[in-house]
Amino acid sequence: MECLTLTGFLKHVAEKYPSHRAISVSGRFDITHARLQQLVERAASQIVAAGVKPGDVVALTFPNTIEFVIMFLAVIRARATAAPLNSAYMAEEFEFYLSDSESKLLLTAKEGNEAAQAAASKLKIPRISVTLSQPDSDVAFSPAPPESDLESMSKIVNEPSDVGLFLHTSGTTSRPKGVPLSQLNLLSSVNNIKSVYKLSDTDSTVIVLPLFHVHGLIAGLLSSLGAGAAVTLPAAGRFSASSFWSDMKKYYATWYTAVPTIHQILLDRHLSKPESDYPKLRFIRSCSAALAPSVMARLEEAFGAPVLEAYAMTEATHLMASNPLPEDGPHIPGSVGKPVGQEMGILNENGELQGPNAKGEVCIRGPNVTKGYKNNPEANKSAFQFGWFHTGDVGYLDSDGYLHLVGRIKELINRGGEKISPIELDAVLVSHPEIAQAVAFGVPDDKYGEEINCAVIPREGSNIDEAEVLRFCKKNLAAFKVPKKVFMTDSLPKTASGKIQRRLVAEHFLAQISTAKVPKFGA
Repeated sequence: MECLTLTGFLKHVAEKYPSHRAISVSGRFDITHARLQQLVERAASQIVAAGVKPGDVVALTFPNTIEFVIMFLAVIRARATAAPLNSAYMAEEFEFYLSDSESKLLLTAKEGNEAAQAAASKLKIPRISVTLSQPDSDVAFSPAPPESDLESMSKIVNEPSDVGLFLHTSGTTSRPKGVPLSQLNLLSSVNNIKSVYKLSDTDSTVIVLPLFHVHGLIAGLLSSLGAGAAVTLPAAGRFSASSFWSDMKKYYATWYTAVPTIHQILLDRHLSKPESDYPKLRFIRSCSAALAPSVMARLEEAFGAPVLEAYAMTEATHLMASNPLPEDGPHIPGSVGKPVGQEMGILNENGELQGPNAKGEVCIRGPNVTKGYKNNPEANKSAFQFGWFHTGDVGYLDSDGYLHLVGRIKELINRGGEKISPIELDAVLVSHPEIAQAVAFGVPDDKYGEEINCAVIPREGSNIDEAEVLRFCKKNLAAFKVPKKVFMTDSLPKTASGKIQRRLVAEHFLAQISTAKVPKFGA
């Protein structure tokens, strides 16, 4: 069974590439695959000594540090469930996530986290802080658990059905849904990502995204480890545009994955403070939000690598579809590519599969898909129908099998019966040379039911105004797709994973102008 678990697979990889670099903490130290396995096994024995039993949920809140990597892998090795949490949450948020996940233990960095500790204390959840001071020392636990027994770990055998990861969706509905992901889900996704990008032991990447979300955790970290490849964690424990390229060059990175917001930050920096040279990358990956074709073209031009857009969600343990590497086929601007390692179908309301170019709901099934939301029969009933998992996204597969997304079912703008894709509007807006970022969204309207508004961040030094944005829209869009109002702004509200969520943007800007009824995009 070991070969069907992520834990067993990573052990096998470490045996194959023992002396290869697995993780570097930028400017501090490197750890090999064999050493990482030792650290994980020892930390797992200490977790067991601290009283954690198979099936227990262990919450982790850390920056992107070596301690997080070791403890995440140690928790799942002990057959417990890791529940990573954003360290920027407020105490009330920690309280919700800790209690909803039924966490039995909270792990933090040595410096702790006041809000998380206050919530854990209120819920009577014990906390242990961990630190790794040197690569050749063991992880130090405080308070230290009773004497651990490394031998006892040989009796703990991981099963494919063990729930290894528990995350909440950042969906458009008001209450986040808990998503349990098994060892088999994790391994399936790692193998899918490895295969589509041909990741190998010669690859190296710098972690850009937070490890408390599937994008950074699975596409960046775990898929690299599963390929015998190397990852670098930034010294600051988070993304920094000023150190990103020096880390990429120093650690011989061959690729990176990020959300469009970060690609945009790197592009802006390239325009204002270009590097003297950029590393030769095999590819750049973009996921978690739509990448406008004009931004893709600018990225490819600036950094000299193919930009592969992908499509993913927590319930699929991240990856669902991706554009292929150039040697495997074209990568198409505006498309999120072909399904990877799973079945994908476009279904109508009656559960009937649609042919090429016919729009419907994107549905998937495969070993990477969650078995269902935790304690949420209602959500499971609507998400799992006709033998498929329903993503809530509208799209179509073209005649070559590439998926094109139109938008979330609940985010399509219904203007007098015309269904308008906000993704299409975003792409037109950011194709204007003076617009850095843009988000279109629907707002309630007495005449049409919904009307179109948008928020626009101008490029640095630009004097573009609402009139110019509207003139550009009128020139490039059908009249019924032109926004009624444009909000000029210097920032947009984002989720913790860097996603721009239309509902949040709509609420933010509507609150500024009136007490107008905010559009409800979900229950």
